[in-house]
Amino acid sequence: MVEITDEYRRKLDALYEAFSIVSEDTHVFLCDMKFDYSRWSKELVENFGLPSEYMYEAGKIWEEHIHPEDRKAYSEGIKAIFAGQSDGHDMQYRARRSDGEYDICTCRGIVLYNEEGKPDFFGGAIRNHSQKSHIDILTGLRNQFGFFSDLQSYISSETPVRIIMVGIGKLTEINEVYGYQVGNRLLQTFGRYLMDNVSSRDCTYRLDGACFGIISKNTEEELAKSYEKIRAYFRKGIKVDDLELFVELNAGILSLDEFNTDDQTVYSCLNFSYEESKIHKHGDLVSFRNELTSESRRNLEKLHAIRASISQNFKGFFLQYQPVVDAKTEKIVAAEALLRWKSDEYGVVPPDIFIPFLETDPLFPTLGEWILETAIKDAKKILEHVPQLVININLSYSQMERTDFPDTVCNIINKAGFDPKQLCLEITERCRLLDMDLLRNVIVTLRARGARFALDDFGTGFSSLGLVKNLPFDTIKIDRSFVQQIEQDEREQKLLNNFTDIAGTFGAEVCVEGIETMGMKDIIKDYSVNCFQGYFYSKPLLIDDLLEKIKDGSDCFVSK
Repeated sequence: MVEITDEYRRKLDALYEAFSIVSEDTHVFLCDMKFDYSRWSKELVENFGLPSEYMYEAGKIWEEHIHPEDRKAYSEGIKAIFAGQSDGHDMQYRARRSDGEYDICTCRGIVLYNEEGKPDFFGGAIRNHSQKSHIDILTGLRNQFGFFSDLQSYISSETPVRIIMVGIGKLTEINEVYGYQVGNRLLQTFGRYLMDNVSSRDCTYRLDGACFGIISKNTEEELAKSYEKIRAYFRKGIKVDDLELFVELNAGILSLDEFNTDDQTVYSCLNFSYEESKIHKHGDLVSFRNELTSESRRNLEKLHAIRASISQNFKGFFLQYQPVVDAKTEKIVAAEALLRWKSDEYGVVPPDIFIPFLETDPLFPTLGEWILETAIKDAKKILEHVPQLVININLSYSQMERTDFPDTVCNIINKAGFDPKQLCLEITERCRLLDMDLLRNVIVTLRARGARFALDDFGTGFSSLGLVKNLPFDTIKIDRSFVQQIEQDEREQKLLNNFTDIAGTFGAEVCVEGIETMGMKDIIKDYSVNCFQGYFYSKPLLIDDLLEKIKDGSDCFVSK
């Protein structure tokens, strides 16, 4: 066996990279026919359990992975190439993965001859038809499938890495003003700049829409400096065709050094950090770690367990219900369904830990359907004792952006035999992220079928007034932060008066959240308020406890 020198390997690697540039999402291999020494794609090595990227007699090793029924044709083809009887091959066969399953592969290769006309290299590519394409056609970078594949490899091998999601702000506006061709050219320019200035083609990814990903072994500090340089470069203006565009960026970063998780959980956490950068931090780099509580080292594991529960028949999820009472009679008129999760290992995890992350997860709409079905089933039990009760259910913007959402709600209602007039769907100020026409269509469609809509947490965001002005809400829920000091602070009293005037202008009822004392209740009842919600009346209760309280106290929830 010949000794392979560093200089020889550099030559082999250079030729291999040349093949890789034009590989178009196939797995490259290159064999020096003189020494029968090869370099193979890292992904092939990992997926099929090969010894190394660099191998002697790789053809024989690969032959052991070929399905027995396809092996003869493969073997004869390789022998013909090395005997000088063939210039290459183009064949399809089944190859065994490391887990024992077979994938259908197409292998195409050619022989490269030296100046003397003798066989020098045999190179080509293997396309695995069982895998989705990993190349983004527009930018030439690895795409979202490639990102998840690589990310899971790092998790499986317990390799610490830093992951950045960086995106172009207001790309939609650029497309609308200048056309999609300019927007696409900007995406290509941005992807090229990332690849040249931060990471290689193999570690830079075009994700969804205007977002790109980077997986790096550099420190967070180094990547933060790189991001600021990129940000400054695009902020000062770049040329795209004949246009000068001033581009703002957003970015989130996550350090992967805990491996009891999966790629989708990591992506949800990363996406949350990106959204924080976009919505609250004016494009500053947001670290996932910095956003967590004192339990930061275990939160990633918790989120993985919570996310996995969705696929395990919603194990660990349950609902509690907080009564909403009439402001005059103090009798229960509604109940808000609140999502909770618990396990033996982590106990009850507060919803503010996991809901913001799950909202951006592709699995959340599935969880949302479970919440709707469960809440309606429980509501029917309450209706036996409080016939006019309305059940309030919180929605995420990720549910409402689905085109089939109204039909999904109607199907669940019809299947349960539930009166839509007794359903109130609550949305938050975060729904401003949706297209206003889409949001209006969802609300109008479901209101036409009888459902009610409430705007939750009114006043906590800049878009609340705009949402009330442009959308038909039945109820405005005043956030508890505006009434906590109302017994002492006249400014809060004036604010509440203004809020109720706004609601009245648009024909909406008012519910005040966070009622905790008799004094708060006595002051607020003198305003144009329809109902109260808060610990003064009841904390959130399990369905059985709520039913017991209703039976014991009829439908009156006056605090005793």
